[in-house]
Parts: sequence; structure tokens; C-alpha cells
Amino acid sequence: MYRRPPQPKGWYAGQTVTGAAADPACDRSGQSPYSRQKNHKFREVTVAEINHGIRHGIGRRRVVQLGLALGATQIIGAPFIIKARGEEPIKIGFVNPLTGILSALAQSEVEGAQYARDVLNKKGGILGRQVELLVEDSANDVGTGVQKTNKLIDRDKVDVIFGDVNSGIAYAMSQVTSEKKVFHIVPGGHTDPITGKDCKWNVFRICNTTSMDATAITKVLVEKFGKKFFFITPDYAYGRTLEESFIKNLKKAGGTFEGDYLPINTSDFSATLIKAKAYKPNVLLNNMGGLAQINCMKQFTQFGMGKDMGLGGALFELESIKSVPKDAQAGWWDMEWWWDQPNVPHVAEFVADFRKAMNKAPSARHWFGYVAVQSVRLAAEKAKSLAGPKLAMAMEDLELPPDVALQPGKVQYRAGDHELMPNIFVGEVHPPKASPDDVFSTSALVPGEQAAGPVSETGCQMVHPA
Repeated sequence: MYRRPPQPKGWYAGQTVTGAAADPACDRSGQSPYSRQKNHKFREVTVAEINHGIRHGIGRRRVVQLGLALGATQIIGAPFIIKARGEEPIKIGFVNPLTGILSALAQSEVEGAQYARDVLNKKGGILGRQVELLVEDSANDVGTGVQKTNKLIDRDKVDVIFGDVNSGIAYAMSQVTSEKKVFHIVPGGHTDPITGKDCKWNVFRICNTTSMDATAITKVLVEKFGKKFFFITPDYAYGRTLEESFIKNLKKAGGTFEGDYLPINTSDFSATLIKAKAYKPNVLLNNMGGLAQINCMKQFTQFGMGKDMGLGGALFELESIKSVPKDAQAGWWDMEWWWDQPNVPHVAEFVADFRKAMNKAPSARHWFGYVAVQSVRLAAEKAKSLAGPKLAMAMEDLELPPDVALQPGKVQYRAGDHELMPNIFVGEVHPPKASPDDVFSTSALVPGEQAAGPVSETGCQMVHPA
């Protein structure tokens, strides 16, 4: 009885094997030494001949010698298909804390990116290729965020990285992406060193620095309430740089301050609020974020402290405002983008289409995600490439078109520090008026360049790879 001889591993009927993995004799280019022999002549070999040879024990190398040109044949009757480059999706990896204290803000950024992805894919994608968004949960943990970043780059082969809401994670991610030469956009991590003293050639940021947000609102708080501040601040990278910026601006105005640094996931603020009440400040600045800020706002109103002092700070975002009782919807704050901008071109159309697609009003976090994906498109079209260094050069001084900027004036990425320069919307939070989302009234627009100051003061020394 005929017995089938042993076959080389990875070579059996029904399996398609390609490249160097298909032939132990192939080098890393996927070429066999046989195919590189000078003056070697190939002839057409039929599928029947190949199958006959395999059935009767002829080795695989002999099949190659008979004229099987790797990458231009059929194996066991199955077509060997090379996928066209234009058919491969552009992969964007997004690392964000989808669980934990900042999850609502993180989810909004992801939703904004998903919306932009869908808009672009309907129009042909980026450089003629569809956009694929791969999302990973950093779980608000630096180690996890770095691990997920490495996974997206090394295993999933993403072209671009986004993330993280948590400034400490975003900072750590930037070390990884810089070393691996992957283009990186930070949609919503605010700590200053990311585009300051530790700026990287491949890292661009959409949200403001803490210095920009503090500078834009400090003067308003002093004018409306007075110069005696009490800070409640999260004890991590974002909170530290934010409070330092507030203090710098407050001292210029001749003010005084007291405050507490608290863990980012604090839920009970009673001891700190009692301390604040005893200090008798003109204004309390709630610098916490996400669920922690929501809990602090609820307890502030439960203690009846609104009648004793003003309330405000850098950010009180739409996601958080809608999660507190009406009596806690108060104070003077910054918005980094706002959906209600009468008579500004493209804004109403964007808001209407976003509502239709996502069943909600867009927040600043949604805008961050939307701008991030659109920025990749704009840079890729300019660079005609997705290589990290080329995208980075294309992004420098890139101005967002009106239908992406969605606000008045010139909005562009500064070449010197890679910080986006949008307007800062300064105004008052209040209970809903015309609609459930009508919870903020803009009193002033502060240009980003004015709030940021010159690049020379950021500490950024931009160095591009050779």
C-alpha cells in the first residue's frame, strides 16, 4: 500500500503559506536561493503537476526547482492572492481609561473618533484606504496604558496612536511612541510637560495645557469673587501642573490661597470641605475630574457652601455637568470647545449630524476625538505618507479647516511645541435653559496663543530624528 511520505511542517493540503515562512530555504526577503540563481530558467508548471509531485513524495524544494515562482502561483489548487495596498485599512490605536474615574470623558473621546472614522470612510477614507479604530482600555493605570500601547504597535501594527485622558499615562505613552517612531496624538491629557520640557518630535496635543486653562479663567475668578482661593486638586500629573499654574497667576494678582491635594479617585470630600469652609475663601476651585469632581460638587451643595463662597475652576465638562443636581450646575469655568456657537460656519451642521449619528450633543471631548482623526487625514494628505516622521513634519503649523476647527479664528498646531491653539470658551455653568444641553453660557473667547504664551516659555526644545 502506498504510504504518504512525511511532509515539511507548514506544508499540507488546504493550507496557504506565503513568504519566508513558507520555505525554510527562503531569506527574510521571501526569496528562495533557487529563484535568485543567475540564468535560472522557469517554465510554467500546472497545478496537476504540483499535486502529482506532492502525492508521490517529491520534496517541496524540488517543486520550486521545477518552476514554481513564489508569489505567482497556486498552491494545492487554491489561488495565492496578494492584497493590494489600497485595500488594507489604516489602523489607529486608541488607548483610554474606559473604566474607572475618568471613563465618561474617555468614552466621549472614543465616540468622537468613531464618528470621524465613519464620516471619512463614507468619503473614501484616508489616502484611499478605510480607517480602522482599535480601542484599548488603559484602566486609568500607567503600566496598563504602556502595555496596551506596545501591543497596538508591535502586534496590531497600528499606523498612529491616540491617548490618554490621564496625563500621567499619556506622558508614559509618549516615551514608547517616540522610541518606536509612531505618530502620536494626545486628545485630552493636559499636563504641561507633554508639549513643554519633555516634548517629543512625534507627539501632538489637541486639548489645552493646564497653563492655558488656568490663565484663561484666573482673571475672571478674581474679578467676580476676589483674590482668596481654596484649591481641591487631584494628586497626579494633571492636578499638580494645574494648581501650579493657578498659583502663578494668582500671585501676579496679589492673591492668597490654601488647599488640599487628594487621590484622583476620592469619593468623600467632607474633611476637605470643612477645611475650606473654615478658611473662608472668596472662591473654591474644584480641580478634580470625572466622577471625583461630580462627587465633590454634590457634597459642596449638600453642605450649603454656595452661599458662602464662589465656585469655579479650569474645567467642568458637559459629561460632568449633566451628572450633578441642578443646584450643583454652577460656577465659572473654561470650556475647551462648546457646541452652541450661533453664526459660526459649519458648527450647526456638525452638531445636527453628530446628534443624528450618536443621539447626543457633542462635548469638547467628542470634538477632541473628531479632530484627532481629521488631523491624521490632513497630515497624511499633506505628507502623502503614514510614516511617523513625515506625518510629524506635515502637522507642524497645520491649520485646521473651518469644518474641523468648528470655531472662529485660526486654529493650528504650533511647530515649536506641537500644541493646538484653539479658543478657550470662558463662561458660566447653569441649569438647563432652552434644552437639556444648554448648561453653559460663553462670556468670552480667549485665543489659545494669548493663553499659552510664547514657545520659548514652555521649555520645549523640539528635536526631530535624523
